[in-house]
Amino acid sequence: MKNIKWVNILLSVCSIGIFVVLWVVLAGQEGSMVPTPAATLEKFLQIMADPIANATLPAHIWASLQRVLIAFFFAVVLGVALGISIGWSKGFNAFFGPLFEMLRPIPPIAWIPVIILWFGIGELSKWVIVFIGSFVPIVLNTSAGIRAIDPLMISAGKVLGANRKQLLVDVAFPATIPAILAGIRTALSSGWMCVVAAEMIVARQGVGFLIVRGQESGDTALIVVCMLAIGVVSFLLSTILQKMEGVLCPWQFSETKL
Repeated sequence: MKNIKWVNILLSVCSIGIFVVLWVVLAGQEGSMVPTPAATLEKFLQIMADPIANATLPAHIWASLQRVLIAFFFAVVLGVALGISIGWSKGFNAFFGPLFEMLRPIPPIAWIPVIILWFGIGELSKWVIVFIGSFVPIVLNTSAGIRAIDPLMISAGKVLGANRKQLLVDVAFPATIPAILAGIRTALSSGWMCVVAAEMIVARQGVGFLIVRGQESGDTALIVVCMLAIGVVSFLLSTILQKMEGVLCPWQFSETKL
């Protein structure tokens, strides 16, 4: 198993190496607008020390991260509750299901003009946009997880005398945790996309704001730095969620898997 682990680490390093090589090749093309890795690193060090709009890069990342996490918290709470209700109760699904199915295909970015008209250009509008983007994947995964429960588990619970509430709390919900966590990881990525889009339209701080600043000034190195920052932060958050999934659902990460 140790050999497999080292092979996987080597493959990860190789993929990053290939990415860097392709980056260097693209940046070296005549007339290329892609900044070199060296120029990108120089810009990164610069904005780590010199503030843009009275904030360095960590402050801008933290501004975006706060917006994501605040909206994400409410999306998880309400999304899991609605997903369980839709998947568990036929009556609830008959009442709310059609409305949800009608609204969910609308892209979160399409809501931005309406949200700004309703809530202005403050923090609340950004939270709402991120909430919409994060809410849908959680509801879909949770409801699908509830419906995918093995009927034998429910039958066994009934045989043991469990009532409907006990079946939901003690049987259905624990069995749905892997699907919920998968939806949460998807929702987190969607939330980052939404907050960057919202900040690119109206914001004074945030990674999206920096991308717009780079576009306006023709500073492609700044844009690439922000894109890489988004990727790194998203990777770290996804890794944390994956570790949580390993603790809550250890059977999903069996050592026998290759």
